[in-house]
Formats: sequence, structure tokens, C-alpha cells
Amino acid sequence: MLGEMTSAEQAAAFLTKNGIRETPQRVFVVQELAREENDATAAQIYDRLRRRGTNIGLATVYRTLSVLHERGAVDTLTHHAGELCYRLCAEVHHHHLVCTGCHRVVELRDCDLEPWVKRSAGKHGFTATDHQVEIVGLCADCRR
Repeated sequence: MLGEMTSAEQAAAFLTKNGIRETPQRVFVVQELAREENDATAAQIYDRLRRRGTNIGLATVYRTLSVLHERGAVDTLTHHAGELCYRLCAEVHHHHLVCTGCHRVVELRDCDLEPWVKRSAGKHGFTATDHQVEIVGLCADCRR
């Protein structure tokens, strides 16, 4: 995960680096997402921002997260039924382990799936351009 972006300047630089126009609301969303150790839904980010006294609408949070995802600046995870979770991640190719109990997320950086992905895609007439893996289960703490 990217380190916590403690300043508005760091969050603004992150937006600019990803080709996203800086607005105060987008800076707030990036800063709040950077505080998250694992992942968060749009509603969770909105609630946290409102509790901090930030004047922002839920639709703005959803739009900001959507733009961040479209530009590849955040990853989305699907372990919450019916709602995407968002996470600031490392820029290198990786996959995720996600605990369904506590929602802990671990990035897995060593990936040797490429030959299997290409072979499997080719069998079905596809050309693979990318792959993402989300392994869902229970962490050691939640299994106790």
C-alpha cells in the first residue's frame, strides 16, 4: 500500500500524477482512503469524512472513487456483497488476500500466473491483457 498521505499536497500530487484534476473534495477522499489500512466502501469513506467535519456529498465520493479506479490509481475489491471496496495499493502488479471476517487485506506481489492466464485465454480465443486475483477467506485471527 502507498504510505499514508498526510498532507493535502501529497494527495494533490497523487491526483496529478494519475492525470486527475485536483479539487478539494478529491484531495479529501484520497487522504481518507490513504488512512485506511485495508479497504473501504464509498459509504464508509463518506461517513468518516462527514465525522471529520468535511462538507462533501456521497455522490461526490462515489464519482471520485470511480475516477480514481478508471485511472488505475486505486484497486477495487468485491468481498462486500453488492458494494465495491477501494484500496490504495502499490503500483506494481499484485493480487489480494481478503479476510471475510475482519476485512484485512494483504497484497501478494509475487505472481507466476502469466503462463496459465495466457494459455487459458488462448484456449477460448482471448488475448489476455491483464489479470486480477482476489483470494477470499479467513485470516488466522478470525479463525480462532
